[in-house]
Amino acid sequence: MTDPVTVVDAMERMSGLHPGFRRAHALGRCYDATFTPSGAAAAYTAAAHLRGEPTPAIVRYSNTAGDPGQPDAGPAVRGMAVKFLSPETDLVALNVPVFMASTPAKFLDMTRALTDKPSGSQQRADAVVAFITANPESVHAFQEAATIPVPESYATIRFWAQHAFVWVGPDGTRRFVRYRWEPDAGLHHLTAEDSADWGPGHLLDELADRLPVSFTLKVQFAGPEDPTADPTQPWPADRPEIDAGRLEVVKPVADQEFWDQAVFDPTRLAEGIELSDDPVLAYRKQAYAEGRRRRAAGH
Repeated sequence: MTDPVTVVDAMERMSGLHPGFRRAHALGRCYDATFTPSGAAAAYTAAAHLRGEPTPAIVRYSNTAGDPGQPDAGPAVRGMAVKFLSPETDLVALNVPVFMASTPAKFLDMTRALTDKPSGSQQRADAVVAFITANPESVHAFQEAATIPVPESYATIRFWAQHAFVWVGPDGTRRFVRYRWEPDAGLHHLTAEDSADWGPGHLLDELADRLPVSFTLKVQFAGPEDPTADPTQPWPADRPEIDAGRLEVVKPVADQEFWDQAVFDPTRLAEGIELSDDPVLAYRKQAYAEGRRRRAAGH
């Protein structure tokens, strides 16, 4: 099995070492939120936060860079992590629908291939082509990443959780699902030129002036042939889905330092939700724990 220490080491070499910060999604901010379930999920999962009363949550928005000083300008992978507090369960999502590697070992290969290759350089482009040639299942993710539009705001981005999960219903029936957050404000984009002068954290500053904002949680059900173990592969858009509830993001948290040190771990699940057979999803717990250990030690 791929050693998480090796993976985190490789991520540090790719982005540089920034003590006290996450190895990816280094610059982010956390917000108080409330999730109100629609009731539509109650027939499919016993998870309390998707069935009953509104539950408090913490939301962290970030871009994917491991360097907290990287400007917010231009297209970029960005994240929305949600920690439901009652019961505590995490949902981690990105603005691309699929992941770039099908296994932890291939993620390590990709990270090593991109190390020391500056963004936008021919070296990096060549490394991406070589990785995709060796791992053709990853082509969709790289295509998506290459065509990400510049968002007007974190409030106008669609976010996908990428991995499959298992919902266990009140009657014991098990169903594979995938999640995405749809912005209630709609999808609004800018041009790269519009963002050319954005510094680090521009979109976080913009969000502070826009709050409150809200998102709808959409849940897609897998068909019998849809892949559940490979996060590089999308499911067809015509699969049935439900509206599971609405998340309202209200204000920045009072203790930003405390919550920014928290781990948003997609394997931390409420009763009624289980991990799928996706090896990347299962591996995240180990990688996040190693990253948290280094941050706590001041590394």
